[in-house]
Amino acid sequence: MSDFKESPSQTAGPYVHIGCAPQTAGLEQRGMGAPFGHKMIAGVTPGHEMTLDITVLDGEGAPVKDALIEIWQAGPEGSYAPTAQFSNWGRQAADLTTGQARFQTLKPGALKGQAPHVLVWIAARGINLALTSRIYFPDENNASDPFMIAAGDRAETLVAAKAEPGYTHVIRLQGPKETVFFDV
Repeated sequence: MSDFKESPSQTAGPYVHIGCAPQTAGLEQRGMGAPFGHKMIAGVTPGHEMTLDITVLDGEGAPVKDALIEIWQAGPEGSYAPTAQFSNWGRQAADLTTGQARFQTLKPGALKGQAPHVLVWIAARGINLALTSRIYFPDENNASDPFMIAAGDRAETLVAAKAEPGYTHVIRLQGPKETVFFDV
């Protein structure tokens, strides 16, 4: 038996944004290039263009202003195959004032046996392992989706709200309306 004990995992520190979303640290002004990750559309694309605004709230209902949010989604045709006009992936740091992250994307099509959705990955202070969830749309038939069924009476925590020109979604890390997270 070893005398060494396992050490606790490191949480996402203050440097995660510099490496993963340099625009939040003002580095685009220092020759690092334009912000990336929030606009998933390039040029004219087939499908319904929309914005997806995501806000992460802590257990007391306050915005987590240092969250890093990534999304993955199928294109309008229901495939993850990237095209020159659509990347299927976005990364955005939460706004340091409002805590909101905005993605310019296309409404996803349905994957086989699933309702249209966006996969969400969240990293922030106090989270040792990033969290994974999904966002579904209120104007789609979500009832037969296996993940919505598995979420049971908490499935509503996975459904975005309609807002022009797209959708908004609140992810709650704790509390009575805590978002459903998936162990992946």
